[in-house]
Amino acid sequence: MAVLGDHPDRRLGVYALGLLVALLVFGSVSDYLGRRRVISVAMAAGAGACGLFLAAHGVGLLFAARALSGAAVGTANSAGGAALIDLQPEGSRIAPVVTSAATLLGLAAGGLGTSALVQYGPAPAHLVWWLLLGASAVAAVAVLAIPETAARRPGVLATLRPRMAVPRQARATFAVALPCLIAAPALLGFYLSLGPSLAAQVLGSPDLVWGGLVIFLVTGSGAAATVALRGVSGAAAMLAGCLALLAGVVVTLAALETASAAAFLAGAAVAGAGFGTGYFLGAYRILTLLAGPGQRASLIAAIWIVYYLAFSVPVVIAGVATTHFGLHQTSVVYSAALAVLAAAAAGSFLLHRRPHREQRSAWPQWRNRADEPEMANRSPDRSRRSGSVP
Repeated sequence: MAVLGDHPDRRLGVYALGLLVALLVFGSVSDYLGRRRVISVAMAAGAGACGLFLAAHGVGLLFAARALSGAAVGTANSAGGAALIDLQPEGSRIAPVVTSAATLLGLAAGGLGTSALVQYGPAPAHLVWWLLLGASAVAAVAVLAIPETAARRPGVLATLRPRMAVPRQARATFAVALPCLIAAPALLGFYLSLGPSLAAQVLGSPDLVWGGLVIFLVTGSGAAATVALRGVSGAAAMLAGCLALLAGVVVTLAALETASAAAFLAGAAVAGAGFGTGYFLGAYRILTLLAGPGQRASLIAAIWIVYYLAFSVPVVIAGVATTHFGLHQTSVVYSAALAVLAAAAAGSFLLHRRPHREQRSAWPQWRNRADEPEMANRSPDRSRRSGSVP
């Protein structure tokens, strides 16, 4: 639903803020209250957000709905990802892959399905929210049928204090991965905010489905790459992802300059594959293995702070720039900046792929990918590794 004063960049920023706050404050609540209870509450909150969207006739209520929606998604993904890790077979790495792939596939299906409903369905400002309201309500009840994997225990109030820190042994690796941690979410923000408008401009068609197709290509290819390359080591995935991200952005930039529809769609697909591979299978997986049992939650919080800042801040800036310099010029500058970041991410990896002797113990998977399953399941803090949330 669009109302006066509402802009995609602001909506994404408010959504990201709500999601980030939920991850920081409620990320560990399911360890104390149980997975099912937290997931059900999050689904109910998602249904409430849909109700706010349906009732919104002004910017304030619309932004409140967006913030509540982000908080619901962050809380549900945190608890749901932890439940998947609890339920996965011993020695398996499938839970983080399922969490990442499911989240990206949800974005892909949502982008394409919503655009089709708005373009061709009745009541375009309300139908989507009614459908999501019903689905959220059903999910809130259905989740009670899954096995409970975390017994209720005291101490929940202490977990509500946000904690974020990069452990000493992970700082060098974090610095190496930082360009990738910034470039990947910035790219996703670019396609989710400006992609639909660019699709209409490049393809010369007002059909909203083209915009949904762009979102589908970016997130769908990211999900497919996450599943297809799940057996690749973190180091190889990060390098390959950064190079694919760079290639996709370069193709997108060329498409914008030549107004080539085919190149624009191809660039979106390649960049999306780079996003999923470089971020989820590469940088995120590498970093989360470097923290001890009592450090992982704060490290993950630091990773997601970088993610959502990189996702939302450039989008807000681009939204302002679009009103002053136009869509095309803003998109070209944004794409060029993404290309520089992707190149810096690949260069940072290549320059530091052989860590100093004192850092080698902190880079286990860069040396031996076979160590990953054993290390992941050796940690007693498995429930805090909640997978991934775009």
